[in-house]
Amino acid sequence: DPGNYTYFREETGKIMVGFFEPRGKVWSLDGVARDVAFATLAEDWDHVAPVFERAAHRVPALRDCGIQLFFNGPEAFTPDGTYYLGPAAELDDCWVAAGFNSVGIQSAGGVGWALAEWIAERHPPMDLTGVDVRRAMPHEGRPEFLAARIPESLGLLYAMHWPNRQYTEARGQRVSPLHDAVAAAGAVFGETAGWERPNWFADPGQERVYEYSYGKQNWWPNAGRECAAVRRGVALFDQSSFAKFTVEGPQARAVLDRLSVADVDVAAVGDEDGAPAAGPGRSVYTQWCNDHGGIEADLTVTRLGADRFMVVTGAACQTRDWAWLRRACAGADVDIADVTEQWAMLGVMGPLARTVLAPLVGDCGGGAGATGEDLLGNDAFPFGGARRLTLAGRRVLALRMTYVGELGWELYVPAGDAEAVYDAVVAAGEPHGLRHAGYHAMNTLRLEAGYRHWGHDISDTDTPLEAGLGFTVAWDKAAAFTGAAALRAQRTQPRTKRLVQFRLEDPDVLAFHDEPITRDGVLVGRVGSAMWSYEADRCLAMGFVSTAPEGDAAGGEGAAGPAVGAGAAGPAAGAGGPAGGAADPVPVTKDWLAAGSFAVDVAGEQVPATPSIRSFYDPSKQRIRI
Repeated sequence: DPGNYTYFREETGKIMVGFFEPRGKVWSLDGVARDVAFATLAEDWDHVAPVFERAAHRVPALRDCGIQLFFNGPEAFTPDGTYYLGPAAELDDCWVAAGFNSVGIQSAGGVGWALAEWIAERHPPMDLTGVDVRRAMPHEGRPEFLAARIPESLGLLYAMHWPNRQYTEARGQRVSPLHDAVAAAGAVFGETAGWERPNWFADPGQERVYEYSYGKQNWWPNAGRECAAVRRGVALFDQSSFAKFTVEGPQARAVLDRLSVADVDVAAVGDEDGAPAAGPGRSVYTQWCNDHGGIEADLTVTRLGADRFMVVTGAACQTRDWAWLRRACAGADVDIADVTEQWAMLGVMGPLARTVLAPLVGDCGGGAGATGEDLLGNDAFPFGGARRLTLAGRRVLALRMTYVGELGWELYVPAGDAEAVYDAVVAAGEPHGLRHAGYHAMNTLRLEAGYRHWGHDISDTDTPLEAGLGFTVAWDKAAAFTGAAALRAQRTQPRTKRLVQFRLEDPDVLAFHDEPITRDGVLVGRVGSAMWSYEADRCLAMGFVSTAPEGDAAGGEGAAGPAVGAGAAGPAAGAGGPAGGAADPVPVTKDWLAAGSFAVDVAGEQVPATPSIRSFYDPSKQRIRI
């Protein structure tokens, strides 16, 4: 009875009633004694009586049958309600399996097997991103945070799991230097990795709350206007929550070249306090892979100087990617630092981005007389470029990168200068209709453009080749990179597992995550992520499809771990032809996609879906280079 936070089951001829009350009670924040393996606590009828009364209403016999045993005992909850599994980020060779609350018995056999395989092979046997302990952030260990968050975490187990559900307790753990400014502009905040991030912007007079549903929620028209500004005008994103690391020292390039599938031996931006380089530096989009070729991180590396680099990754990946970097640097002559909170980052995105920024920017030296149009033009500042500029009298690091599929710049600003730069951009953008935009809009825009999201679309069990990211791999670079052997072996094999875009052809249906994908009625994949597209007027989704039975996909267990994890969808032997397998692999190609009839199962309804290997919006990626 989830609505009453209660479950019932038969127990040796009796009835057992258990509760997950809406607000749990925190126990022993100071720690649990090592000799306590199974504890019982005193009865607390004041706490449980309201839930028990509702249970008695559901099963009236409870009013008269009497209670033989009342058991009150502690359970271990994590801040997000999902258990922790895998290698600890902070301590080498420390492995974790904890926080199972009430699913320990249910999960024990699989957890024991998976963790044993992970320890032995140093690689998970399937996609375990959702339970990986490296998703945890330092603030989640603070007693004051746990005291506020854990009671809510327990209560949400039996609450409706709405899309985009936001926690209400223990908020404000991490805030951007621009938090107050974007709040004044109408930001409605969500939480990611403890950060308060603007998910959407309310109109004047509009209540800043979520109205949850499995359809188009109340922010849907707001996000639509934000997307339109990015596609046809200009918008401003506060992306300060992105994690930022510096790597410097005599072996910095060597370490990053070994980690990265791309070549990071590129032009440098120039010394921060000296003259800039003669031309633009470069920012490199790359993956960091494991020995199996699986994607451990999806990020950018910018060369700031001969022996100095900046790594930028997603907010939710901060703990995990820092641990991967730290371990890769062990024994090397490098210094690394997490500088995330020292820098704000503003994303100015849209076809009018250059028009807005040009009057504000100047060169940091060596470019006397150069206009803003010159400095931001395609010759001086091509896509993927990086330059130090002045903006409103402040020094900024500008990267011409995008996660939304339009012309734009990421502006990295010292935290103390962030509001001044923000104010200047907003003022310059006002005549051009600049609009603030949030992360719901960004998610739509990146799905339209076919940009991947680590943790939803790709993980450490997927390779760049399977994910359609083979263009990032520098096959001929001098430095050998981690996973190179596995990727070279997979490169020669048919691609029986591939990340594919889908457009759902019912304008009234939304997908979210993990919906089954079928081809001619046969399960071939699952949705990684999905979002409404205002350009297509349909829901777009992205997910891996496979033509091979589990474990048989080319580049599977021999190259990139199991071929079918959580994202690859289980067996699909015989889907559209021969039954896959090592002897007769069937590749996922445009022809194979075109020859089948695809659908996405949304709440039991088979929704017709159009597949595409390329993005539905600007597949040739011309708009980012205008």
